[in-house]
Amino acid sequence: MGEPLQASRGTRDIWGAEILLWQRVEQQAREILGRANYQEIRTPIFEATELFSRGIGEGTDIVSKEMYTFTDRGNRSLTLRPEGTAGVVRSFIEHKRFQQGVQRCWYLGPMFRYERPQAGRYRQFHQLGVEVFGSDDPRADVEVIALALELLQSLQVTALTLELNSVGDLDDRCRYRAALVDYLTPYAQELDPDSQVRLHKNPLRILDSKDPKTQAILQDAPQLPDYLSPAAQAHFEQVQAGLAALGFTYVLNPRLVRGLDYYTRTAFEITTTALGAQAAVVGGGRYDGLVETLGGPATPAVGWALGLERLVTLLQKQGDATIPGPEVYVAAFGEGTAILALQVAQKLRHLGLRVEMDVSHSPVGKQLKRADKLGSKACVIIGETEAATGQILVKWLATGVQDVVAFPAGFAQPEWWREKLGTGPA
Repeated sequence: MGEPLQASRGTRDIWGAEILLWQRVEQQAREILGRANYQEIRTPIFEATELFSRGIGEGTDIVSKEMYTFTDRGNRSLTLRPEGTAGVVRSFIEHKRFQQGVQRCWYLGPMFRYERPQAGRYRQFHQLGVEVFGSDDPRADVEVIALALELLQSLQVTALTLELNSVGDLDDRCRYRAALVDYLTPYAQELDPDSQVRLHKNPLRILDSKDPKTQAILQDAPQLPDYLSPAAQAHFEQVQAGLAALGFTYVLNPRLVRGLDYYTRTAFEITTTALGAQAAVVGGGRYDGLVETLGGPATPAVGWALGLERLVTLLQKQGDATIPGPEVYVAAFGEGTAILALQVAQKLRHLGLRVEMDVSHSPVGKQLKRADKLGSKACVIIGETEAATGQILVKWLATGVQDVVAFPAGFAQPEWWREKLGTGPA
């Protein structure tokens, strides 16, 4: 026997009580997004590398440092998706969904980036995202932001802040980029190493630097909102008005630019103080040029992505989930009881009850102890006598009271079982 294998660095297994929190998030997302008429989309985990280099941007850290790229047997360059939007846009173009008016969709699945693992950050991570194609109306921006906030509120997540900015249109950013480079160039040697590289490659990303010295230099830097065109400014004001009308508060953050090249106009993050350095839970904004960049017709779009690992970590801080035990435990022992145990468990499950059948071959005493340990309310006991007569013993573990129930007739009475178990009507 060789050494036991372990999960690859930056990946992890999800099960036990934690998986219940993941299921809770997914259930809430389906319900809330479904009420807003967003349709689920599932795209491939890997795509042509060009999709991400064109869509996300060659100058981004994701493309230049973090992608899992490989060459397949057909000598094609493929990449495990590092984010969800590019693949959704590719699908939108390929299936000509732009011919069908405004399209609303959402996705959920694993993404891959070669990053240094830390709390809340993994090399395989999961994102829930939404996209709206075909509308440049500020109300679309407001709608997607409101849905993100509603989802988090439905999960009772607290200590959240909505940070909002506008990165303007392409011409706005070009003017601002030039002003920022002019301001930072005299300080080039004082910037942190990453910012020195970004100065002429992707200077707006310097605004994201966490280096204290770089942040001090940025204190007197030009502000992006001062370079917005009248149209971009009007759009941003309408987004703010819409959020205020829905009762959402926000903080204006002129340094918020997001990490991807395709953003235009609205950019936002929902952050928390409960996760240390990894503060952002949701991030997104408008990307009106991305569809055209990837070969489709000019199509306005807006969306966001939520990091499920970070959200689940928040939920765990608020109180861990508890794995529910079986409502009924089926214990069988002796000759001729195995088939009857299968039938009894099946009948009870068809009543909508949560049932575990013992398959350990342990003595009945040990089976009863396991039923009690799992929190089962009742234990169905099947011995040789019960198998011969069809009169099944049901022991209620909280009181020790026992009932004798005929099989199969007594196992087709949902009202009796629900009343005894205290689960109420179906």
